[in-house]
Amino acid sequence: MEKRAKHFVLVHGACHGAWCWYKVSTLLKSAGHKVTMLDMAASGKHPKQVHELRSLLDYLEPLVEFMASLPPEERVILVGHSIGGLSISVAMERFPEKVSVAVFCAAFMPNPDLSLTTLVEEYNRRVDSYMDSTYTFDDGPNNQPTSILFGPNFMASKLYQLSPPEDLTLAVLLARPHPMFKDVALPNEVVAVSKERYGSIDRVYIVCDQDNIMKEDLQRWMIEKYPTDEEMVISGSDHMPMVSKPKELFTCLQEIADKFT
Repeated sequence: MEKRAKHFVLVHGACHGAWCWYKVSTLLKSAGHKVTMLDMAASGKHPKQVHELRSLLDYLEPLVEFMASLPPEERVILVGHSIGGLSISVAMERFPEKVSVAVFCAAFMPNPDLSLTTLVEEYNRRVDSYMDSTYTFDDGPNNQPTSILFGPNFMASKLYQLSPPEDLTLAVLLARPHPMFKDVALPNEVVAVSKERYGSIDRVYIVCDQDNIMKEDLQRWMIEKYPTDEEMVISGSDHMPMVSKPKELFTCLQEIADKFT
């Protein structure tokens, strides 16, 4: 088993933190793998506050610093959930030699021929409402919001509708505001990916078919626009497969490790 042990790097989505991977990380470690769960800046237990972040790069700093710190010979399996797909895409573009395979789990998946603006527009077209989520306006009430905190009702109906109720309770307790950067041009630049670097890495997409926020048709639209090396489906999963279907997600990750590394 030691010879087949892999290093998984798990990256969370908006308003969440490393804590949301607690079930899957336990399963991966029990199978002998090494697991790194990162808090993005102002997320989870990270000491920064959301108002201190000035750019997307500030938010991504923990992941970028971690990738830079890896020994030259080490290659990791990057797993990005939801908006964490954008996070791992930046890491793939900057450190392609350190990534053996990238896994997008109900995640935003950029495309070298597709701007982030277009991707976000497709997502927004399918979003009904953020319901009881709250916005912060650090630049004043007449300017765009600077952060969003998902509300309990929104999380219950859009993210955790098929998850154990205790995981929803945990999420409501631990959620932190997610930055909303007003300068769209900069995120477009930061998340710009190339065929030469990002495109050189094997990619797998894990579709969650009962996702009420990153809807299945959007997930499949992204795959169609930029086909992956493999597509997997977790049936009966909401947006949070790491808590609603942890064993199934673990099985997918184990299969990916066996096949692509």
